[in-house]
Amino acid sequence: MAKNGNDAEIDEGLYSRQLYVLGHDAMKRMQSSNVLISGLRGLGVEIAKNVILGGVKSVTLHDQGVAEWKDLSSQFYLREEDLGKNRAEVSQPRLAELNSYVPVTAFTGTLTNEYLTKFQVVVLTNSSLDEQICIGDFCHSNGIKLIVADTRGLFGQLFCDFGEEMTVFDTNGEQPLSAMISMITKDSAGVVTCLDETRHGFESGDSVTFTEVQGMTELNGCEPIEIKTLGDICDTSSFSDYVRGGIVTQVKMPKKIAFFLLTDFAKFDRPGQLHMGFQALHAFEKKHSRLPKPWSQSDADELVALAEEANAAQTGSAKQEQLDQTIIKKLSCMAAGDLAPINAFIGGLAAQEVMKACTGKFMPIMQWLYFDAVECLPEAGDAVLTEEECAPRNCRYDGQIAVFGSKLQELLAKQRYFLVGAGAIGCELLKNFAMMGLASGEGEVIVTDMDTIEKSNLNRQFLFRPWDVTKMKSETAAAAVKLMNPSVRITGHQNRVGSDTEKVYDDEFFESLDGVTNALDNVDARMYMDRRCVYYRKPLLESGTLGTKGNVQVVIPFLTESYSSSQDPPEKSIPICTLKNFPNAIEHTLQWARDEFEGLFKQPVENRTLKLPGAQPLEVVEAVYKSLVTDYPHSWEDCVAWARNHWQCQYNNNIRQLLHNFPPDQVRPLTTSGAPFWSGPKRCPHPLEFSTNNDLHMDYIMAAANLLAQSYGLPGSTERSALTKLLQDIKVPEFIPKSGVKIHVSDQELQSANASIGKRRRTVAELILFVPVSPEQRKLDDDDTNFHMDFIVAASNLRAENYDIPPADRHKSKLIAGKIIPAIATTTAAVVGLVCLEMLKIIQGHTKLESYKNGFMNLALPFFAFSEPIAAPKHKIDWTLWDRFEVKGIQSNGEEMTLRQFLDYFKVILDAHSTRILFVCKENKNILICVPKMKVSLMSLKRHEGEQYMTEFSFLGELFLEVMQLSKIIHVTLENSCLQLGDEMTFIGKD
Repeated sequence: MAKNGNDAEIDEGLYSRQLYVLGHDAMKRMQSSNVLISGLRGLGVEIAKNVILGGVKSVTLHDQGVAEWKDLSSQFYLREEDLGKNRAEVSQPRLAELNSYVPVTAFTGTLTNEYLTKFQVVVLTNSSLDEQICIGDFCHSNGIKLIVADTRGLFGQLFCDFGEEMTVFDTNGEQPLSAMISMITKDSAGVVTCLDETRHGFESGDSVTFTEVQGMTELNGCEPIEIKTLGDICDTSSFSDYVRGGIVTQVKMPKKIAFFLLTDFAKFDRPGQLHMGFQALHAFEKKHSRLPKPWSQSDADELVALAEEANAAQTGSAKQEQLDQTIIKKLSCMAAGDLAPINAFIGGLAAQEVMKACTGKFMPIMQWLYFDAVECLPEAGDAVLTEEECAPRNCRYDGQIAVFGSKLQELLAKQRYFLVGAGAIGCELLKNFAMMGLASGEGEVIVTDMDTIEKSNLNRQFLFRPWDVTKMKSETAAAAVKLMNPSVRITGHQNRVGSDTEKVYDDEFFESLDGVTNALDNVDARMYMDRRCVYYRKPLLESGTLGTKGNVQVVIPFLTESYSSSQDPPEKSIPICTLKNFPNAIEHTLQWARDEFEGLFKQPVENRTLKLPGAQPLEVVEAVYKSLVTDYPHSWEDCVAWARNHWQCQYNNNIRQLLHNFPPDQVRPLTTSGAPFWSGPKRCPHPLEFSTNNDLHMDYIMAAANLLAQSYGLPGSTERSALTKLLQDIKVPEFIPKSGVKIHVSDQELQSANASIGKRRRTVAELILFVPVSPEQRKLDDDDTNFHMDFIVAASNLRAENYDIPPADRHKSKLIAGKIIPAIATTTAAVVGLVCLEMLKIIQGHTKLESYKNGFMNLALPFFAFSEPIAAPKHKIDWTLWDRFEVKGIQSNGEEMTLRQFLDYFKVILDAHSTRILFVCKENKNILICVPKMKVSLMSLKRHEGEQYMTEFSFLGELFLEVMQLSKIIHVTLENSCLQLGDEMTFIGKD
């Protein structure tokens, strides 16, 4: 077995996404930490799973208890045949499979002080208060970090003690800020002014350092300086006069922290109440050697009395003025419950605290956190749960029945849900579905994912193992979940959701669903599924993660807005002229390198292997001619020669031409200040001279030549010595900068030039070209063996050297150029826990908007926020995106409805709202109805079981702004239309 430790190399292939969250230094510190997890019920196994995936040095599982029926409702590594066996010993081999770098052992003895000294972090779950106090005192006095986690039904508790104080090296995990300077005053409190291109984002209290400052050079490379109010820094009165330029960069400073109480910020009054409630639970269990019985009113009354006693013994801020008896009684009624979603949420948080304790990365919870989800209980006025209905039945769902009763379990078994995606979120959802008993009877879970398993997936997608690599995700995940709960019915598909699979996921399919859960990684697919759910009026559970950040959105028909109702602003793009000629940050050079990759190895292949219909711009034809004639290689030597000449063009010739147009000492025209052209965001470049002794130069040639060879089906080579010999024989044409070459300084100037050129551009009527080889189309990925990232890293860092921009290592280059989403198992587990809590509300039929919760979290801060979903906006006639007209095309006498009958039907409906139809279109099986100045959705008219036609119209936007006459009907032809199901169109009526 491979092992972690001080000298162990980090497996970037396995931990790639997590490394973008924690960083190499934090990962190394974590790989030196031994962790003890005590209590292997549902919460303990959730924490253990996340910690093992994270990659600590070792994990020891401790439990002296045996598996019981109620454990099976959330302990996903216990099976029915394990009943009566020690939980730690049974779970150990299954948890050990998660990560070959982390040794996992089981311990069933007593936790003595001597034994505890082996560990850097101790986690207690399902422990008594006496045990927590005893172990906590020892750990505190011996520098061992302690985490106590507990869940009771819909309630959760988390406590952290990392010593009298803890040093945090990075409080938020965000990338250090950087900005370009326009001015620094010379004063007792110098003020730094940044360029106005973007908001710099610095705050008072941040520490910064300076580079490339001209004039006031005393600031360059200085020790970190704290920003004071209004951008003040240190005393600069004795420094040299500021001339120009400079970059200010944030420095992450170590921070020593204290502790305070934390809770869900939507329930400020809850933590103190729950603190007393949990204290009372410990007293009850100590007195009776059991927990309160599910929904026992006598036990609930006794717990309230014990809570009053505990509160009376408190002093200071811990003492509550008045206890909320209702919430204490609810805690008593469900204390015996054990819910997979709550364990997933608290377990994700607790595992992240373990990582914080090991690494000093991110701000730990200080010091208590309480959480509850009592909104999941039946809404007021619904049936009241009874002790009899929630009593144990010696079945695997006893822990869930103790909270919700047996009727919900019956509903869960009948559910038919569509899960889109079997990645990290998808795996966690399937695990929770199995534990909850979703589709364990007549129902079914259909999961679709077209991707195969890769090594980097294993760090988060815990249903997969190393031997599953290259297998289909959906099938493998379904098989793994069946081992957790054989009664769950799961079907795996390998389809992409979209217009091309609507014959598979058709009307019949969607109409049979009870709901949809998204586990997607792109906005387009999310919006498509959102449109389908609106069309078929199905609830949708949406979620996503970004490193330590996560969000949950619930979409309920007729109650909430849809996912597409609000969207994030588009990402800010880099100006073209900045990329082409004036980069000033490594992000610019990496985007340039990515564009270079696609322009050289992707687009030419597309152009020369496709029939190009219609009038094509001349540059497309020239690019095809170049790839087929002038640059067509016939051997490996040709590929090397092309790469060497391209290097010369990009990193020497083009830079010399740029400096010929804009000399280093040029002053900007039309400026009163006479500022140099190369100042502010414009960094003056310098040309590079090629050398076979420069590893970066050789990396570029090797990657570019091999990529070109692959594109043309030629053999490549990785022999650097042979490559060096080839390069020595290549003659590079001499370059002389030319006068009259136009280089655009701004995007506005570039657009104006393109507009004028477009009027004179020659075109070719039609181009059909075939290549005598089968070139492989290149799509950028982060496979370390295919030269993609080799080219990107080398191309970017060479350009960075041109402009004196600090280079980026391969790890950072992958993140930026590959647009990789950082991910970690802890966030995924916590988010999915919240998703499944919302699912429980949907299945119970909650109808109140305030019962549902959209959630946002950032485990790094830590921060948690929950809010009611936004209600579906209502228009002038009380019409929302969920409303529509339904028309039966076949009448009761068996005849098809005529167009006049169709219009008369709508005339009756629309007359009631004082409006008229503007126009109707009937073409093939599509009907489009539109009212004035109104967006409509194109819907398909489909025969249902050969008996009737039915179509549905989904009206959006402001309705009925004008009154039109029925005589003004316009017929529209949709021949060769590119419209698809769900597309929106806007029509304005004319006479």
